[in-house]
Amino acid sequence: MNYNELSVPEATILQKELKEKVITAPYRGNIRLIAGADISFNKFSTTVYAGIVLLKFPELTPVGYSLVEKEVTFPYVPGFLAFREVPALLDAWQQLPQLPDVLVVDGHGIAHPRRMGIASHFGVMVNHPTVGSAKKKLFGYYEEPGNNRFDYTPLKDKQGNILGNVLRSKPNVKPVFVSPGHLMDVDGSRELITACVQRYRLPEPTRLAHNAVNQFRLGTLTAGYTPA
Repeated sequence: MNYNELSVPEATILQKELKEKVITAPYRGNIRLIAGADISFNKFSTTVYAGIVLLKFPELTPVGYSLVEKEVTFPYVPGFLAFREVPALLDAWQQLPQLPDVLVVDGHGIAHPRRMGIASHFGVMVNHPTVGSAKKKLFGYYEEPGNNRFDYTPLKDKQGNILGNVLRSKPNVKPVFVSPGHLMDVDGSRELITACVQRYRLPEPTRLAHNAVNQFRLGTLTAGYTPA
């Protein structure tokens, strides 16, 4: 499907259809390879720079990165950013020489007004376990977590359903917003992100993906898959 041809009302219908395919369930496998995904673009530009970084787990040492540049014309609308970002991430995913056990996406999973953030959208598209780890809240209600490392509080909707967790990855910094994307559950998503946090606020998979796509946008890195 060409997302560039969709209107926002058509995209809303598609999100509601994809929502029915989202599975939130505990991950039962062993994780040996994890990945982080992120996008970089200028807000009003039609060019997006997508990246997926592979890392060994639990060591969190980089294995390689896949980078793609793609033109998009779907408008920049909060709650619908997946329609700008997913096509490029799919191209980056297809360049990977091996698939990760779990993909961490810089963005939300089910913590979304229609339960269809980019991590859920992408997870359903590739039928693969995904987790959303976002820098800011998009949707939901929460109490501020304590200031200790790995303190957390639930992120809920108005009905009290738990959508994810608000996780303090470091003292004295803003929390991150963690939610299952697809084939993961709330507790397992939080535990995985906790295991991915090292010295920085952001978990290593998305932190390294963020760095890579920004270097790519600035011309320091080139398109394609490159071993680390």
